[in-house]
Amino acid sequence: MGHAAASIYNLQWTILNLQFPLSKPGLFITATDTEVGKTVVTCAIAAVLKQRGARVGVCKPIASGCRRDREGLVSEDTEALAHFSDCPLPLATINPVRYRVPLAPCEAAEREGQPVDDEAIAFALRRIDEQADVMLVEGIGGVMVPLDEKRSVIDLAKAIDYPVVVVTRGDLGTLNHTALTCAAIRQAGLRLAGIVINRYHTDTTDLAETTNPRWLARQNRTQILATLPDAEGVAPEKAKLPASVIEATGMCNWLDIARPQRVR
Repeated sequence: MGHAAASIYNLQWTILNLQFPLSKPGLFITATDTEVGKTVVTCAIAAVLKQRGARVGVCKPIASGCRRDREGLVSEDTEALAHFSDCPLPLATINPVRYRVPLAPCEAAEREGQPVDDEAIAFALRRIDEQADVMLVEGIGGVMVPLDEKRSVIDLAKAIDYPVVVVTRGDLGTLNHTALTCAAIRQAGLRLAGIVINRYHTDTTDLAETTNPRWLARQNRTQILATLPDAEGVAPEKAKLPASVIEATGMCNWLDIARPQRVR
């Protein structure tokens, strides 16, 4: 794609962002891959913020693999986010763009004849922003997952312009995946808030897993915001998060991380 084309589609998101500015602090949660634990981490952060008295807004702008019920397409991730945040808005607002097939948005949109609806996302974000003290936005897949032929998840993150939290794993292979994700975030001009290591084996004797947390921070010049244990009973889709996961998440002051940094 040429530079001119890239500028055109990025400008579209920028215009929407200016039309629907978000007034509250927030975080954009992404991951190094699918099934790494974005929803677990987002739900845990929401639970911690709620415990501390904040009105927590949550948004899953795009979801695939949704089930069909009487109300239409419903995402299990969205139900989990609504539960742990106690967000009062309808699921259709929390998750404005939904696909039945469990595929990347680009392919799901083509198969179902429903392109990603920018205006629906912008409207939903504004509604959530109006009733929240802080907002958590969960991406879909990783930052380079395509939304269509021209845009990827990172363009959505740029439009929202929140600090980005990267969820990763702690075992062998994580350094490369995490470094590529963090580099893409910074190259896009976004603020990298830090890294959350999910499903960490606290009693591990594996050399890679014991040394990777230190290198994840050093290599990416950022902080490890939280390290969540590999605990039994993690099932946010069933409204279940073990106390150990909540406690580990609560070691970070998420509201401070979400607030815009002051210019010095």
